[in-house]
Amino acid sequence: MAAGAPRIFVSHLAGVPVFDPTGDQVGRVRELVVMLRVGRRPPRVLGLVVELSTRRRIFLPMTRVTGIESGQVITTGVLNVRRFEQRPTERLVFGELLDRRVKLVETGEEVTVLDVSVQQLPARRDWEVDRVFVRKGKKGGAFRRAKGETLTVEWSAVTGFSLEEHGQGAESLLATFEQLRPADLANVLHHLSAKRRAEVAAALDDDRLADVLEELPEDDQIEILGKLKEERAADVLEAMDPDDAADLLSELPEEDKERLLSLMEPADAAEMRRLMSYEEHTAGGLMTTEPIVLRPDATVADALARVRNPDLSPALAAQVYVCRPPDETPTGKYLGTVHFQRLLRDPPYTLVSSLVDDDLQPLDPDAPLPVVAGFFATYDMVAAPVVDESGSLLGAVTVDDVLDHMLPEDWRETEFHLNEENGAAANGAESEGASAHGS
Repeated sequence: MAAGAPRIFVSHLAGVPVFDPTGDQVGRVRELVVMLRVGRRPPRVLGLVVELSTRRRIFLPMTRVTGIESGQVITTGVLNVRRFEQRPTERLVFGELLDRRVKLVETGEEVTVLDVSVQQLPARRDWEVDRVFVRKGKKGGAFRRAKGETLTVEWSAVTGFSLEEHGQGAESLLATFEQLRPADLANVLHHLSAKRRAEVAAALDDDRLADVLEELPEDDQIEILGKLKEERAADVLEAMDPDDAADLLSELPEEDKERLLSLMEPADAAEMRRLMSYEEHTAGGLMTTEPIVLRPDATVADALARVRNPDLSPALAAQVYVCRPPDETPTGKYLGTVHFQRLLRDPPYTLVSSLVDDDLQPLDPDAPLPVVAGFFATYDMVAAPVVDESGSLLGAVTVDDVLDHMLPEDWRETEFHLNEENGAAANGAESEGASAHGS
């Protein structure tokens, strides 16, 4: 753990208020949701269960949490208000981990879990359970207070929580594959049986499944999406990059597409419809609608803060686009692009409007794929703005989307040349699936 990273005992989080960025309270914390791992590795914190004023309990992913401090939780303000449903791979800290009997690894002595602490990983937005507060001695009954020495130990110092090394369920499988990149996990899923693939996909959290879907062949995407509950399918589509989600929606029957769009947030659905209005192999059909957009009075410091967002791809983080309000696509007048290297050369207080590169002509949304590819090759770009005839920024095309559409349609079907360990894991997963389900 990084020095200075805050450690928070979960008992201090129970019931604390949750606020959006404007300071309005949206609810209170009622649970922490974690995923156990194989062996003695600490569990990963997936998110919080938040109770709204209506008594409805919803899931707040940790990726949407921007701060936990002074008895409050701050969110990005983007909340999915659908009712929380616990998945097979998820464990509730208050309901399932606390008051549990486990053993100290060193002595074999049984202890009772009174509390656990969580800590944020360095340079990432991920959180882990790192320590356990336990009491020695027998567990207290309903009408008597338990006595015994209390101590705080590392997660690895106790046994009785974690998954078996060779478990066959989706929970063990996901824990085994947790460190894989989305493209590598997509390759694993592709080689599983259809039944096993659906089980693992159903157990992944929305953000992880969205990342994996983006890397799967079209047939696998449609198959997996079709086996999810419709409300969850809509959530996963919202979590995907807009251009990838629009491509997937375009492949669905019209009735299914409209039903999923009706379940999405209105703003997200409108964005999908706008992207689907462009021909697939044009700049408009390739672009993402979520580049970094700044107003002319923003500073270099503002720009660098946006670039640091870990959710951005390297291509999108390579430059920012300066536009007049509104600063969400489609924006006001597009003024120009500021490249990341230029941001590093100027003082933090410099206005981005003084640094714009306005020499290069932006792409027209109807520009065909060969023209887009030629633009990238000619000017050595990794991303390019797409601007309409009125001068508004519509989005940005990134080099990975250009490559995706220039490669043969079945390129994802080929082997990913995984390392030997990941290849063995895929074969083992298929064997487990056959053993557990008779596939």
